[in-house]
Amino acid sequence: MKRVVIVGGGFAGVKCARELSRSRDVHVTLIDKNNYQQFQPLLYQVATSSLAPSNIAFNLRNMFRHRSNVDVKMAEIVSVDLDSRVAVTAKGHRFQGDFIVLATGLQANFFGTPGAEIHSYPLYSLRDAEILRSRIIAVLEAADLDVSLVAKGALNFVIVGAGPTGTEMAGAIGDAARAIQHGGRFKNLAGSRAQIFLVDRGSSVLNAFSEKSRSYGADALAKRGVQLLLQRTVEEVGPSHVRLSDGTIIKTRTVIWAGGLKAAPLSWDSDIHLGKSGRLDVGPDLTVAGFDRVYALGDFANIVAKDGKSLPCLASVAEQSGKCCAQNILLDIADQPRRDFKYFDKGIMAMIGRNSAVAEIGVGRRRIRGLVAFIAWLAVHVALLSSTRAKIEAIIEWACEYFGKVRSNPILDRIDQTAINWKLVQSDPHLDPDVESGRRDLSPSEL
Repeated sequence: MKRVVIVGGGFAGVKCARELSRSRDVHVTLIDKNNYQQFQPLLYQVATSSLAPSNIAFNLRNMFRHRSNVDVKMAEIVSVDLDSRVAVTAKGHRFQGDFIVLATGLQANFFGTPGAEIHSYPLYSLRDAEILRSRIIAVLEAADLDVSLVAKGALNFVIVGAGPTGTEMAGAIGDAARAIQHGGRFKNLAGSRAQIFLVDRGSSVLNAFSEKSRSYGADALAKRGVQLLLQRTVEEVGPSHVRLSDGTIIKTRTVIWAGGLKAAPLSWDSDIHLGKSGRLDVGPDLTVAGFDRVYALGDFANIVAKDGKSLPCLASVAEQSGKCCAQNILLDIADQPRRDFKYFDKGIMAMIGRNSAVAEIGVGRRRIRGLVAFIAWLAVHVALLSSTRAKIEAIIEWACEYFGKVRSNPILDRIDQTAINWKLVQSDPHLDPDVESGRRDLSPSEL
């Protein structure tokens, strides 16, 4: 029986393990630093209390409880010897396989922006989403208790990055501000005083979409009160402000970082060339050049399509690469030639808020938007959830929010990690305490 070590329990790693588990000729060791798989496309819904963490996280041992040839290990892999196919954990445990599959995913890329790693909130893991959720609730609770904190940026939310994650987050916060404005949990809080800023170095939101979809997305965000600060970069993130490349300074206590990704860190015992964003370059069959029976998958791998462009970091790419890798491992075992990975493009979609979404389906990118795209987005994401129970629970949560306008239970459970020192603004030389809006006046052409 051949041993396969899979590092990473995301979409790619889990799909590969599931496919391999059907063979009696293989024993799989699946290793991840968490004991669950997280459904990353819905992290922003946990951060905005639309879904509970349990709706998007699935225990790995439960997934494989009926697969006797899959062994799940909870450990953080810090280094890999590609020559001997040995993965080493932070505590020194070693796992060696006849094959090794690297699928550790991505992490936030702050591009060296001063203060960003310390003072902003990334959104690339379940832990990130839970901490951000508590931070959002914390500033709302504080402003409800003391309205003077609004002038210190309590209701200013800055989202960095106008891709799908940033755009979806901005739209969700815009909808939440509307709900506050029309009454509800925070009866003494004026939702109209909330300011939502979406910052991006590009000239439009949702850059991967067509021009018409980008235009629709910008309009949908504007209707939710989101201010687009495009063709600008974040130069500094402080504990009570953000400074942009054009000199704009925004008072804020909540900076959400969706501005870039890079491969999760791993050290190597061999010299190896890394591709875009530190991702591991792979050949057409998903193997790492120069190393026998070493594969890299999903977001961790730089998979190049026929047109020479790297495939995007999408769940569909990860799952399809996981399936192809498993097939190639079984072909290796059978001494048959491997097959090249061929990605089937199912399209892209983004939720912008209640009844507002954009979708471009298939290779031909057939465009739909509005309510139809909104329903399609819900249907696709329900279908992708890992269990029937998760699907039912998500449908119930969304139905309660849509028809009853009641969000998932918004618990402030990370008080120590989201504590706010509201006095910091007094000693911040970048800020003018007399400017209540928290930023210099912007002309209509700039917004």
